[in-house]
Amino acid sequence: MSKTFHVIYDGKVLRPEGPVDLEPNTHYVVTIERKELSETHDLWNVLGSLTGKVEGHEDWSQEHDHYLYGTPKRQKDN
Repeated sequence: MSKTFHVIYDGKVLRPEGPVDLEPNTHYVVTIERKELSETHDLWNVLGSLTGKVEGHEDWSQEHDHYLYGTPKRQKDN
């Protein structure tokens, strides 16, 4: 049987945040998983955590093949 409880560690003992249905003075095996406090997990926060910014040349978006693969630069239309 497996149960999940939320607890707070006060520096000495783990204290349940709510009532627990356990037998007193009985040994249990406990698995600890840290709960990270974060912003709400809406789609924009999740996507924002996965993105980054790439610094590149001014014409990076037009000449990406040149910078990635060494192909000749495209001629600009005047």
